[in-house]
Amino acid sequence: MDDWLGLLQWPAFAASVLAAWLVASTHSARRNAGFWIFLGSNVLWLAWGWHTRAWALMALQCCLAAMNVRGLWKTEPAGEEKEGAGKEAA
Repeated sequence: MDDWLGLLQWPAFAASVLAAWLVASTHSARRNAGFWIFLGSNVLWLAWGWHTRAWALMALQCCLAAMNVRGLWKTEPAGEEKEGAGKEAA
């Protein structure tokens, strides 16, 4: 069991990188997916932090999870992007 929990850092790492990529997207659906993936990575990091007794990492992940929830609230639903967003005004 310890070996399995020790390996959690790798999927957590991969999820964090993928989520950061998606959150930087100009498409709201991708940004929204990125925040959900970030929340999943927060859970993985919390499990790994508990296993290794990395208390500061766990506190960080709780703070980041709160910011990810805020990001979910602020991300516009797919299809409701502002007109002209990303386009130069004439």
